[in-house]
Amino acid sequence: MKILHTSDWHLGQNFFTKSRLAEHQQFIQWLLGTVESEQVDCVIIAGDVFDTGTPPSYARELYNRFVVDMHRLGCQLIVLGGNHDSVAMLNESKQLLKQLHTQVIASVGTEISEQILEITKSSGDVGAIVCAVPFIRPRDVLKSMSGESGSEKQKALGEAIKAHYSALYQNALQLRSSKELDVPIIATGHLTALGVTTSESVRDIYIGTLDGFAADGFPPADYIALGHIHRPQKVAKSDHIRYSGSPIYLSFDELKSQKQVVLVEFASSHLVGIEPVAIPSFQPMFSLKGDLASLQQQLDSISVEEGASVWVSIEVEVQDYLTDLQQAVQKMIGDREIEVLQLRRSRAHRERTLNQEQAETLSELSPIEVFGKRLAVEVFDSEEDKARQQRITTRFKQIVEDVEGERS
Repeated sequence: MKILHTSDWHLGQNFFTKSRLAEHQQFIQWLLGTVESEQVDCVIIAGDVFDTGTPPSYARELYNRFVVDMHRLGCQLIVLGGNHDSVAMLNESKQLLKQLHTQVIASVGTEISEQILEITKSSGDVGAIVCAVPFIRPRDVLKSMSGESGSEKQKALGEAIKAHYSALYQNALQLRSSKELDVPIIATGHLTALGVTTSESVRDIYIGTLDGFAADGFPPADYIALGHIHRPQKVAKSDHIRYSGSPIYLSFDELKSQKQVVLVEFASSHLVGIEPVAIPSFQPMFSLKGDLASLQQQLDSISVEEGASVWVSIEVEVQDYLTDLQQAVQKMIGDREIEVLQLRRSRAHRERTLNQEQAETLSELSPIEVFGKRLAVEVFDSEEDKARQQRITTRFKQIVEDVEGERS
């Protein structure tokens, strides 16, 4: 029995106004080829198939075509809902996709049995049992109690998630015993485990209530396929508890890690192999940092293939404030197909700018002046950025006027 674990596709994502359609198309074709060559029995997508609850039509089409192609290959598919996914949207095609050997678990239902899935081998025999856990919303497992402190709510949510996993696992054990099966039990999840490394593109899902789920809260399943964290990694140094990570780079700070899917192989109920499989990069991306001279060298070293475009993030380290930073960087690039999607001054420079004005106290400044100094830390070089800065400033002034009007 071979399982392929992936997650966080974020179909339909806009990356600094850039579409990821071409990358997702190439990834899916690569994945289908891997499924076929490795003779995979089941693919598990551990949440965040889509980037938003209302994905564009081309993203839905990609998803539907993938399901059809998986059916053509004779490979089963399990899709778990993530915090970015719409429960209603995933559920609307659930029964139809079930006819194509795709099982969709969009949310935690009222019946535990709905989250216990069986994966069959090519022979038709059961090859594994899955405790299919999607993103768990607090309201799914917890009743709010008035008067609870923040730490009490945090503890209660962690315990409720742990109890849900335990109940599912016990049901899976009973099913395996009643059918006298010698098969593994696999669990899934879409959450933040304690101690993992996140990235800029990962959104907090339990804001103010749960910093992370402790690894000892997971059941003793044979493999635990997790989603939500975009960097591939083990949890608590356990080989069998893993985040596969996202298949494409969803933020520039993810470039340091190799994108991958995870192949998991079982012989009867025994785990015999876990193999991360590197995913090719389908869009050249670079994160550059340094002074102007260093940046020129880094830009010159980038090889641009004919007909391709390179996306870059640039962090400039300069002592003095440059009013024409964007123009200076564009001059370095010239007519090469290098697109600067993110341009910012280094944090150290921005902090120095603030420190130079540290003699001023809050009592000496108006709210609008404080807000203006905070905006000065950001980069608003392009005409579009400057227009956005003006809109933000105007809106803030309106808010201040409203608040002061209520006080008078």
